Amino acid sequence: MKILTVVSHPRVNSLTFSVAARFTQGLADAGHETEILDLHRSGFNPVLWEADEPDWSSDDRKIYSPEVEAEIERMQKHDALAYIFPIWWFSLPAMLKGYIDRVWNNGYAYGSNKLHHKQVLWLGLAAAPKEHFEKRQYDKMLSQLLNIGMADYCGISNSKVEIFYDTLDSRPEIFDKLLTQAYDLGLHYDKASIAATS
Repeated sequence: MKILTVVSHPRVNSLTFSVAARFTQGLADAGHETEILDLHRSGFNPVLWEADEPDWSSDDRKIYSPEVEAEIERMQKHDALAYIFPIWWFSLPAMLKGYIDRVWNNGYAYGSNKLHHKQVLWLGLAAAPKEHFEKRQYDKMLSQLLNIGMADYCGISNSKVEIFYDTLDSRPEIFDKLLTQAYDLGLHYDKASIAATS
């Protein structure tokens, strides 16, 4: 399977990028092909201007800006998707949200067409402990937003949110555990039980 792995973090020496490296190693060891899209270093502009605003007056797919059309073409070359990002304010970073706003656009991802991808993994890194998320149901909120409000709406019913907690814990055993989990997610990407209701 060809999997597009999109990484959003301002620093390449971050835990987010270490997790992405282990995840993609797992994919490779399982025989998958992957392309890594580093949103920051690619120069992607997350700001949506008029050229990429959805056109609600027509059922035909609008021709978007060259930057967005290039990203749509990139997505079309892959069978599945993975997004790896820090969880900030209990949501996606602005860079990743802007990418989705612009690229998962009307007539391509929803509306007259839907995404063709078989599955999507949302891998978020949270500084807070699991108990903190569960206390106010932030984990369920994220799952509802990403699995139902975004992936399922755009035609991908096979969607899973995975949250790595306590990512500011600098103990080596915690760091190693997170990297092992990331590797396993890549190694078993197409074997995991993934559902939009999870």
